[in-house]
Amino acid sequence: MTQREEALRGNITEAMKVVAKAENLSPEGIRLGLAKGTISIPCNPLHKNLNPVGFGQGLKVKVNANIGTSADFPDVAEELKKLDAALEAKTDALMDLSTGGNISAIRKSILMKCTVPLGTVPIYQAVVEKRMTVEGMFEVVEEQAQDGVDFMTIHCGVNFETIGRLKKQPRLMDVVSRGGALMMQWIMKNKEENPFFQYYDRLLEIARKYDITMSLGDGMRPGSIVDAGDQAQIQELMVLGDLTKRAWEAGVQVIIEGPGHVPYDQIVEQIKLQKKVCQNAPFYVLGPLPTDVAPGYDHITAAIGGTLAATAGADFLCYVTPTEHLGLPTPEDVKEGVIASRIAAHCADIAKGIPGAKDWDIAMSKARKELNWGKQIELAIDPVKAKKIHDKRHSDSSDACSMCGEFCAYKVSKNALG
Repeated sequence: MTQREEALRGNITEAMKVVAKAENLSPEGIRLGLAKGTISIPCNPLHKNLNPVGFGQGLKVKVNANIGTSADFPDVAEELKKLDAALEAKTDALMDLSTGGNISAIRKSILMKCTVPLGTVPIYQAVVEKRMTVEGMFEVVEEQAQDGVDFMTIHCGVNFETIGRLKKQPRLMDVVSRGGALMMQWIMKNKEENPFFQYYDRLLEIARKYDITMSLGDGMRPGSIVDAGDQAQIQELMVLGDLTKRAWEAGVQVIIEGPGHVPYDQIVEQIKLQKKVCQNAPFYVLGPLPTDVAPGYDHITAAIGGTLAATAGADFLCYVTPTEHLGLPTPEDVKEGVIASRIAAHCADIAKGIPGAKDWDIAMSKARKELNWGKQIELAIDPVKAKKIHDKRHSDSSDACSMCGEFCAYKVSKNALG
């Protein structure tokens, strides 16, 4: 049985207990969330080294890191370095988006070392291996499930209707989702409906068999702030809302993917709309990015948008690296992306009153007041970088930092107050 089916039967699984402990919540609370569909625990039983993680309402905001080969860089060794970087930076989940080399072998190598939930986009492998028939696409989905993949992004909402909406209201950036664009191309070339939409029940059968969490993809997500909230995006959302209910009825867990590039003043409105249409299913956003002009710094742009989105109800932030829109990330870029998104997630946890979220900040403030540099570095979200900067600019003759020295505000105020 799936985690959802167990929850509906009133059973508390080992995965639910693990998530409850990590979240400082009761196992019964986690079970209720799974039964309602507001919490998901992507947990394929075939992923043997997995430490289960929960996503959804009332839980800490989670962060995902993307890795994966390309045709130009098909080296699996490099991707395993990125995996290590992501795990060391404490990502909560990982996606393998490989499109180069032996994709199955790469995925299996990643799964062997991946202790967090692993997601994929099956259409990538289907396209690369020229298996873009109805049977071929479903075969790829099942093969990946058999390998132990925990969640899959499948663009079920890209169909004749949403493409029609795109044509009625043309965009500046058209379709920027790689999976969404590939699915749209297949539909238009073959003049047939999206197989994952038309034969959705078949997809759910595979998902239920392996307890794959359906990450219903946002193939029509905006790739420019001027395209946000248009007909194609909203129509796809309506489709995903219907598909969410069908998945729940089949005992399958769901995560909803969202935008994308969204102006800052529209982020809250979009999150609330998506939560309403999809009955508060866990919501997974790429950023969102509230401006388009910061290549090289898009991890910062995404963190700005991600904090607001998560405060408004988004549950899961897909990281963005400094190389977004520019090229394939390096292990260092992966680390930077994870840390930026973790900062955004933590800020949102504080704003939402997640139990224990402020405790970390209080501990840091105490260490700063005491000028306890070792404790500050230990508590830092990136201790390695914090220590490197401190050691480079710290004077051995002073317990204060090199910016203030004898004028350290902590020391002055302590002396003044006695």
